[in-house]
Amino acid sequence: MSYTFEELVAKQRAAGAAHTQVQELRAAYGPPAGRQMTGAESGTYETALRAWRDLERDLQTAVNEYARDTGRSRAEIETEVRRAAAEEEE
Repeated sequence: MSYTFEELVAKQRAAGAAHTQVQELRAAYGPPAGRQMTGAESGTYETALRAWRDLERDLQTAVNEYARDTGRSRAEIETEVRRAAAEEEE
């Protein structure tokens, strides 16, 4: 599947939002190994963590495919995508 640059930016924003949620939960509940979470807390944290990992993996796959399709370096595209996603959020 071919991706557009705009789709990569959307994937970056989604992964960033998911990561922010994981960080917020970690701040609210404490580090996972630091204390015993309740069942609900643990479930919420694990679900958020899996969602972030899945979105990040999908983003990396899409960036790799986009780089291959355009003949550009993955690092260059990754930088441009992060910059564009940050600019949209401002």
